[in-house]
Amino acid sequence: MSTAYDDLATRILDGGAATPEDALAVLQSPDNDLMAVVAAAGRLRREHFGNTVKVNYLVNLKSGLCPENCNYCSQALGSQAPILKYSWLSKEDTLAQAGAGLRGGATRVCMVSSGRGPSDRDIDKVVEMTEALKDEYDGVEVCACLGLLKDGQAERLKAAGVDAYNHNINTAESNHDNIVQTHTYDDRVDTIGKAKSAGLSPCSGLIAGLGETDEQLVEALFALKALESDSIPVNFLMPFDGTPYENTWELSPIRCVKILATARIVCPDKEIRIAGGREMHLRSMQATALHVANSIFLGDYLTSEGQDALTDLEMLRDNGFVILGMEQAAFEEIIAAHQDAKAHRVGAVTPCGSGGGCGDGCGGCATDATDQSTEAVEGSEHNPSIRRRGAGTEVPANA
Repeated sequence: MSTAYDDLATRILDGGAATPEDALAVLQSPDNDLMAVVAAAGRLRREHFGNTVKVNYLVNLKSGLCPENCNYCSQALGSQAPILKYSWLSKEDTLAQAGAGLRGGATRVCMVSSGRGPSDRDIDKVVEMTEALKDEYDGVEVCACLGLLKDGQAERLKAAGVDAYNHNINTAESNHDNIVQTHTYDDRVDTIGKAKSAGLSPCSGLIAGLGETDEQLVEALFALKALESDSIPVNFLMPFDGTPYENTWELSPIRCVKILATARIVCPDKEIRIAGGREMHLRSMQATALHVANSIFLGDYLTSEGQDALTDLEMLRDNGFVILGMEQAAFEEIIAAHQDAKAHRVGAVTPCGSGGGCGDGCGGCATDATDQSTEAVEGSEHNPSIRRRGAGTEVPANA
Protein backbone atom coordinates (compact mmCIF):
# COMPACT_ATOMS: atom_id res chain seq x y z
CA MET A 1 0.00 0.00 0.00
CA SER A 2 2.88 2.38 0.72
CA THR A 3 3.67 2.62 -3.01
CA ALA A 4 0.11 3.88 -3.59
CA TYR A 5 0.88 7.10 -1.67
CA ASP A 6 4.04 7.61 -3.70
CA ASP A 7 2.12 6.97 -6.92
CA LEU A 8 -0.46 9.55 -5.82
CA ALA A 9 2.29 12.12 -5.21
CA THR A 10 3.79 11.37 -8.63
CA ARG A 11 0.40 11.83 -10.30
CA ILE A 12 -0.04 15.21 -8.60
CA LEU A 13 3.50 16.32 -9.47
CA ASP A 14 2.76 15.38 -13.08
CA GLY A 15 -0.13 17.83 -13.13
CA GLY A 16 -2.95 15.73 -11.76
CA ALA A 17 -5.09 16.43 -8.73
CA ALA A 18 -6.22 14.41 -5.73
CA THR A 19 -9.82 13.29 -5.63
CA PRO A 20 -11.95 13.17 -2.46
CA GLU A 21 -11.41 9.41 -2.53
CA ASP A 22 -7.62 9.91 -2.60
CA ALA A 23 -7.84 12.33 0.33
CA LEU A 24 -9.99 9.96 2.35
CA ALA A 25 -7.52 7.12 1.71
CA VAL A 26 -4.67 9.25 3.08
CA LEU A 27 -6.68 10.39 6.09
CA GLN A 28 -7.76 6.82 6.89
CA SER A 29 -4.37 5.22 6.14
CA PRO A 30 -3.13 2.60 8.61
CA ASP A 31 -0.83 3.93 11.31
CA ASN A 32 1.88 1.59 10.04
CA ASP A 33 1.88 3.56 6.78
CA LEU A 34 2.46 6.91 8.46
CA MET A 35 6.01 7.47 7.29
CA ALA A 36 5.09 6.43 3.74
CA VAL A 37 2.31 9.03 3.84
CA VAL A 38 4.73 11.67 5.17
CA ALA A 39 7.29 10.79 2.49
CA ALA A 40 4.72 11.12 -0.29
CA ALA A 41 3.22 14.37 0.98
CA GLY A 42 6.74 15.62 1.70
CA ARG A 43 7.61 15.30 -1.99
CA LEU A 44 4.89 17.84 -2.76
CA ARG A 45 6.03 20.11 0.06
CA ARG A 46 9.64 20.11 -1.16
CA GLU A 47 8.61 20.67 -4.78
CA HIS A 48 6.80 23.88 -3.92
CA PHE A 49 8.55 25.12 -0.76
CA GLY A 50 11.93 23.39 -0.53
CA ASN A 51 13.20 23.40 3.05
CA THR A 52 11.69 26.78 3.96
CA VAL A 53 9.25 27.44 6.78
CA LYS A 54 7.15 30.58 6.95
CA VAL A 55 7.17 31.96 10.50
CA ASN A 56 4.15 33.99 11.57
CA TYR A 57 3.47 35.94 14.76
CA LEU A 58 0.06 36.64 16.28
CA VAL A 59 -0.87 39.92 17.94
CA ASN A 60 -4.25 39.78 19.69
CA LEU A 61 -5.47 43.36 19.28
CA LYS A 62 -8.68 42.84 21.28
CA SER A 63 -9.29 39.79 23.47
CA GLY A 64 -12.58 38.28 24.57
CA LEU A 65 -15.86 40.20 24.75
CA CYS A 66 -17.14 38.61 21.52
CA PRO A 67 -20.90 38.47 20.74
CA GLU A 68 -20.60 35.35 18.54
CA ASN A 69 -21.26 31.92 20.05
CA CYS A 70 -18.58 29.81 18.31
CA ASN A 71 -18.69 26.81 20.64
CA TYR A 72 -14.98 26.02 20.34
CA CYS A 73 -13.74 29.52 21.15
CA SER A 74 -12.50 30.75 24.53
CA GLN A 75 -13.45 34.32 23.55
CA ALA A 76 -17.03 33.53 22.50
CA LEU A 77 -20.33 34.61 23.97
CA GLY A 78 -21.04 32.39 26.97
CA SER A 79 -17.45 31.18 27.40
CA GLN A 80 -16.36 30.94 31.02
CA ALA A 81 -12.71 30.34 30.12
CA PRO A 82 -10.49 32.50 32.36
CA ILE A 83 -8.72 34.25 29.48
CA LEU A 84 -7.29 37.75 29.23
CA LYS A 85 -9.97 40.27 28.32
CA TYR A 86 -9.12 43.73 27.05
CA SER A 87 -10.22 46.25 24.46
CA TRP A 88 -8.10 47.51 21.56
CA LEU A 89 -4.37 47.83 21.98
CA SER A 90 -2.91 51.22 21.21
CA LYS A 91 -0.82 51.69 18.09
CA GLU A 92 2.29 51.89 20.28
CA ASP A 93 1.49 48.64 22.10
CA THR A 94 0.74 46.92 18.79
CA LEU A 95 4.09 48.02 17.37
CA ALA A 96 5.88 46.78 20.48
CA GLN A 97 4.19 43.37 20.35
CA ALA A 98 4.70 42.97 16.61
CA GLY A 99 8.31 44.09 16.92
CA ALA A 100 8.99 41.37 19.49
CA GLY A 101 7.79 38.73 17.04
CA LEU A 102 9.71 40.16 14.11
CA ARG A 103 12.93 40.39 16.09
CA GLY A 104 12.29 36.84 17.26
CA GLY A 105 12.28 35.42 13.73
CA ALA A 106 8.81 35.99 12.28
CA THR A 107 8.34 37.59 8.88
CA ARG A 108 4.55 37.96 8.92
CA VAL A 109 2.48 39.67 11.62
CA CYS A 110 -1.11 38.49 12.01
CA MET A 111 -3.23 41.18 13.68
CA VAL A 112 -6.39 39.68 15.15
CA SER A 113 -9.38 41.10 16.99
CA SER A 114 -12.36 39.38 18.53
CA GLY A 115 -15.88 40.33 17.50
CA ARG A 116 -18.42 39.71 14.76
CA GLY A 117 -16.71 42.16 12.46
CA PRO A 118 -14.97 45.55 12.44
CA SER A 119 -16.65 48.92 12.51
CA ASP A 120 -15.28 51.62 10.26
CA ARG A 121 -13.53 53.09 13.32
CA ASP A 122 -11.92 49.71 13.91
CA ILE A 123 -10.68 49.73 10.34
CA ASP A 124 -9.23 53.18 11.02
CA LYS A 125 -7.21 51.71 13.89
CA VAL A 126 -5.89 48.80 11.82
CA VAL A 127 -5.03 51.10 8.92
CA GLU A 128 -2.97 53.29 11.27
CA MET A 129 -1.27 50.24 12.83
CA THR A 130 -0.46 48.76 9.44
CA GLU A 131 1.02 51.95 8.06
CA ALA A 132 3.17 52.32 11.18
CA LEU A 133 4.37 48.70 10.94
CA LYS A 134 5.25 49.06 7.27
CA ASP A 135 7.15 52.27 7.98
CA GLU A 136 9.18 50.75 10.80
CA TYR A 137 9.87 47.23 9.47
CA ASP A 138 10.99 46.93 5.89
CA GLY A 139 9.46 43.97 4.09
CA VAL A 140 7.12 42.89 6.87
CA GLU A 141 3.96 41.11 5.75
CA VAL A 142 0.71 41.98 7.50
CA CYS A 143 -2.32 39.73 7.74
CA ALA A 144 -5.52 41.06 9.32
CA CYS A 145 -8.17 38.89 10.97
CA LEU A 146 -11.04 41.08 12.13
CA GLY A 147 -14.16 39.02 11.49
CA LEU A 148 -16.92 39.51 8.91
CA LEU A 149 -16.21 42.38 6.53
CA LYS A 150 -18.62 44.99 5.21
CA ASP A 151 -18.47 46.40 1.70
CA GLY A 152 -15.45 48.62 1.15
CA GLN A 153 -13.52 47.58 4.25
CA ALA A 154 -11.24 45.12 2.48
CA GLU A 155 -10.30 47.80 -0.05
CA ARG A 156 -9.32 50.17 2.77
CA LEU A 157 -7.11 47.51 4.33
CA LYS A 158 -5.46 46.77 1.00
CA ALA A 159 -4.76 50.46 0.39
CA ALA A 160 -3.09 50.72 3.81
CA GLY A 161 -0.67 47.93 2.96
CA VAL A 162 -2.36 44.86 4.48
CA ASP A 163 -1.18 41.86 2.47
CA ALA A 164 -3.60 39.12 3.50
CA TYR A 165 -6.90 38.59 5.27
CA ASN A 166 -7.65 35.60 7.47
CA HIS A 167 -11.14 34.25 7.94
CA ASN A 168 -11.35 30.52 8.58
CA ILE A 169 -14.27 28.40 7.42
CA ASN A 170 -13.34 26.23 10.45
CA THR A 171 -15.29 23.14 9.38
CA ALA A 172 -17.30 21.65 6.55
CA GLU A 173 -20.48 23.42 5.50
CA SER A 174 -22.40 20.29 6.52
CA ASN A 175 -21.03 20.61 10.07
CA HIS A 176 -21.05 24.39 10.46
CA ASP A 177 -24.38 24.80 12.21
CA ASN A 178 -23.28 22.34 14.89
CA ILE A 179 -20.40 24.58 16.01
CA VAL A 180 -21.86 28.11 15.73
CA GLN A 181 -25.34 29.54 15.39
CA THR A 182 -24.87 33.34 15.33
CA HIS A 183 -23.54 33.46 11.77
CA THR A 184 -23.65 31.16 8.77
CA TYR A 185 -21.12 29.33 6.65
CA ASP A 186 -22.12 31.61 3.76
CA ASP A 187 -21.24 34.64 5.90
CA ARG A 188 -17.70 33.33 6.19
CA VAL A 189 -17.40 32.53 2.50
CA ASP A 190 -18.70 36.02 1.66
CA THR A 191 -15.90 37.64 3.69
CA ILE A 192 -13.26 35.51 1.97
CA GLY A 193 -14.71 36.65 -1.34
CA LYS A 194 -14.57 40.32 -0.29
CA ALA A 195 -10.90 39.93 0.66
CA LYS A 196 -10.04 38.27 -2.66
CA SER A 197 -11.91 40.88 -4.68
CA ALA A 198 -9.93 43.65 -2.97
CA GLY A 199 -6.63 41.99 -3.87
CA LEU A 200 -5.86 40.66 -0.40
CA SER A 201 -4.33 37.20 -0.25
CA PRO A 202 -7.05 34.91 1.16
CA CYS A 203 -6.02 33.02 4.30
CA SER A 204 -8.60 30.48 5.44
CA GLY A 205 -8.34 27.19 7.26
CA LEU A 206 -10.04 24.83 9.66
CA ILE A 207 -10.18 23.39 13.15
CA ALA A 208 -9.85 19.62 13.50
CA GLY A 209 -11.35 17.75 16.44
CA LEU A 210 -14.82 19.35 16.44
CA GLY A 211 -16.69 16.08 16.07
CA GLU A 212 -16.46 16.17 12.29
CA THR A 213 -16.39 12.91 10.31
CA ASP A 214 -13.51 12.00 8.04
CA GLU A 215 -15.75 12.82 5.09
CA GLN A 216 -16.50 16.27 6.53
CA LEU A 217 -12.82 16.99 7.04
CA VAL A 218 -12.18 16.13 3.39
CA GLU A 219 -15.21 18.25 2.44
CA ALA A 220 -13.67 21.23 4.25
CA LEU A 221 -10.30 20.81 2.55
CA PHE A 222 -11.86 20.70 -0.91
CA ALA A 223 -13.92 23.77 -0.02
CA LEU A 224 -10.68 25.60 0.85
CA LYS A 225 -9.23 24.49 -2.46
CA ALA A 226 -12.28 25.84 -4.29
CA LEU A 227 -11.98 29.14 -2.37
CA GLU A 228 -8.35 29.35 -3.57
CA SER A 229 -7.06 29.98 -0.07
CA ASP A 230 -3.37 30.87 -0.41
CA SER A 231 -2.66 30.03 3.23
CA ILE A 232 -4.45 27.26 5.11
CA PRO A 233 -4.05 27.32 8.90
CA VAL A 234 -4.83 23.90 10.36
CA ASN A 235 -5.85 24.29 14.00
CA PHE A 236 -6.32 21.41 16.40
CA LEU A 237 -9.07 21.93 18.94
CA MET A 238 -7.88 23.30 22.26
CA PRO A 239 -10.70 22.28 24.64
CA PHE A 240 -10.77 25.20 27.04
CA ASP A 241 -12.57 24.73 30.33
CA GLY A 242 -15.68 26.87 30.30
CA THR A 243 -16.55 26.18 26.66
CA PRO A 244 -18.95 23.58 25.20
CA TYR A 245 -15.96 21.59 23.93
CA GLU A 246 -14.18 21.29 27.29
CA ASN A 247 -12.76 17.78 27.86
CA THR A 248 -13.08 16.95 24.14
CA TRP A 249 -10.10 14.83 23.12
CA GLU A 250 -10.50 13.36 19.64
CA LEU A 251 -6.97 13.81 18.31
CA SER A 252 -3.67 11.94 18.53
CA PRO A 253 -0.29 13.01 17.15
CA ILE A 254 -0.54 10.47 14.32
CA ARG A 255 -4.06 11.64 13.46
CA CYS A 256 -2.84 15.24 13.30
CA VAL A 257 0.02 14.37 10.93
CA LYS A 258 -2.43 12.53 8.67
CA ILE A 259 -4.71 15.58 8.62
CA LEU A 260 -1.80 17.79 7.55
CA ALA A 261 -0.71 15.27 4.93
CA THR A 262 -4.26 15.19 3.56
CA ALA A 263 -4.25 18.99 3.35
CA ARG A 264 -0.99 18.84 1.40
CA ILE A 265 -2.37 16.20 -0.99
CA VAL A 266 -5.50 18.28 -1.68
CA CYS A 267 -3.71 21.66 -1.89
CA PRO A 268 -0.14 20.75 -2.88
CA ASP A 269 1.09 24.26 -3.72
CA LYS A 270 -0.57 26.17 -0.87
CA GLU A 271 0.89 27.26 2.45
CA ILE A 272 -0.16 24.68 5.02
CA ARG A 273 0.27 26.23 8.46
CA ILE A 274 0.35 24.24 11.69
CA ALA A 275 -1.64 26.56 13.93
CA GLY A 276 -3.30 26.46 17.36
CA GLY A 277 -3.00 23.23 19.32
CA ARG A 278 0.27 22.25 17.65
CA GLU A 279 2.18 21.67 20.86
CA MET A 280 -0.71 20.05 22.70
CA HIS A 281 -1.69 17.54 20.03
CA LEU A 282 1.38 16.89 17.86
CA ARG A 283 3.78 16.92 20.81
CA SER A 284 6.94 15.01 19.85
CA MET A 285 5.76 14.77 16.21
CA GLN A 286 5.88 18.51 15.53
CA ALA A 287 9.07 18.20 13.49
CA THR A 288 7.67 15.26 11.51
CA ALA A 289 4.63 17.38 10.68
CA LEU A 290 6.86 20.14 9.28
CA HIS A 291 8.04 17.73 6.59
CA VAL A 292 4.45 17.99 5.32
CA ALA A 293 3.41 21.51 6.38
CA ASN A 294 5.53 24.59 5.68
CA SER A 295 4.38 27.26 8.12
CA ILE A 296 3.98 27.80 11.87
CA PHE A 297 3.15 30.47 14.42
CA LEU A 298 6.05 31.50 16.63
CA GLY A 299 5.46 31.62 20.37
CA ASP A 300 1.98 32.13 21.80
CA TYR A 301 -1.49 32.14 20.31
CA LEU A 302 -4.51 34.39 20.90
CA THR A 303 -5.52 33.25 24.37
CA SER A 304 -3.22 30.28 25.00
CA GLU A 305 0.51 29.83 25.41
CA GLY A 306 2.69 28.00 22.95
CA GLN A 307 6.04 26.44 23.61
CA ASP A 308 9.15 28.52 24.15
CA ALA A 309 10.04 30.46 20.99
CA LEU A 310 13.63 29.24 21.22
CA THR A 311 12.37 25.65 21.12
CA ASP A 312 10.46 26.47 17.93
CA LEU A 313 13.51 27.97 16.23
CA GLU A 314 15.86 25.20 17.31
CA MET A 315 13.35 22.65 16.03
CA LEU A 316 13.46 24.28 12.60
CA ARG A 317 17.23 24.41 12.50
CA ASP A 318 17.75 20.89 13.86
CA ASN A 319 15.51 19.46 11.15
CA GLY A 320 17.26 21.22 8.30
CA PHE A 321 14.71 23.98 7.76
CA VAL A 322 15.33 27.67 7.14
CA ILE A 323 12.98 30.61 7.70
CA LEU A 324 11.44 31.81 4.46
CA GLY A 325 12.97 35.13 3.44
CA MET A 326 15.82 35.02 5.94
CA GLU A 327 19.49 34.32 5.34
CA GLN A 328 20.97 31.41 7.28
CA ALA A 329 23.41 33.69 9.09
CA ALA A 330 20.56 35.89 10.31
CA PHE A 331 18.65 32.78 11.43
CA GLU A 332 21.64 31.62 13.48
CA GLU A 333 22.02 35.09 15.00
CA ILE A 334 18.39 35.06 16.15
CA ILE A 335 18.82 31.64 17.77
CA ALA A 336 21.99 32.83 19.51
CA ALA A 337 20.17 35.92 20.80
CA HIS A 338 17.37 33.73 22.16
CA GLN A 339 19.89 31.46 23.85
CA ASP A 340 21.66 34.42 25.46
CA ALA A 341 18.36 35.86 26.66
CA LYS A 342 17.31 32.51 28.12
CA ALA A 343 20.60 32.13 29.96
CA HIS A 344 20.14 35.60 31.42
CA ARG A 345 16.57 34.83 32.52
CA VAL A 346 17.62 31.61 34.21
CA GLY A 347 20.34 33.47 36.06
CA ALA A 348 17.89 36.19 37.08
CA VAL A 349 15.17 33.95 38.52
CA THR A 350 16.86 34.24 41.90
CA PRO A 351 18.27 37.59 43.05
CA CYS A 352 21.36 38.32 40.99
CA GLY A 353 23.01 40.70 43.41
CA SER A 354 22.47 43.76 41.26
CA GLY A 355 20.85 45.84 43.98
CA GLY A 356 17.86 47.21 42.09
CA GLY A 357 17.57 44.17 39.79
CA CYS A 358 18.11 44.01 36.05
CA GLY A 359 15.59 46.66 35.09
CA ASP A 360 12.81 46.58 32.53
CA GLY A 361 15.03 45.20 29.78
CA CYS A 362 15.49 41.82 31.44
CA GLY A 363 12.12 40.30 32.16
CA GLY A 364 13.75 37.55 34.21
CA CYS A 365 13.26 38.82 37.75
CA ALA A 366 9.63 39.66 37.18
CA THR A 367 8.56 36.38 35.58
CA ASP A 368 9.89 33.12 34.34
CA ALA A 369 6.78 32.46 32.24
CA THR A 370 8.71 31.86 29.03
CA ASP A 371 10.78 29.07 30.53
CA GLN A 372 7.72 27.52 32.16
CA SER A 373 5.71 27.44 28.94
CA THR A 374 7.23 24.24 27.60
CA GLU A 375 6.23 22.50 30.81
CA ALA A 376 2.70 23.85 30.42
CA VAL A 377 2.16 22.35 26.95
CA GLU A 378 3.60 18.88 27.54
CA GLY A 379 1.21 15.96 27.79
CA SER A 380 -2.17 15.49 26.17
CA GLU A 381 -4.94 15.47 28.73
CA HIS A 382 -4.74 18.84 30.40
CA ASN A 383 -6.34 22.20 29.95
CA PRO A 384 -4.79 24.66 27.51
CA SER A 385 -2.30 26.96 29.21
CA ILE A 386 -3.92 30.40 29.34
CA ARG A 387 -1.77 33.19 27.93
CA ARG A 388 -0.61 35.55 30.70
CA ARG A 389 2.14 37.40 28.84
CA GLY A 390 2.53 39.54 25.75
CA ALA A 391 -0.37 41.62 24.41
CA GLY A 392 -2.65 42.95 27.14
CA THR A 393 -0.12 42.34 29.93
CA GLU A 394 3.03 43.90 31.34
CA VAL A 395 4.97 40.64 30.88
CA PRO A 396 7.38 40.29 27.93
CA ALA A 397 6.02 38.35 24.95
CA ASN A 398 7.12 34.82 24.17
CA ALA A 399 8.98 35.73 21.01
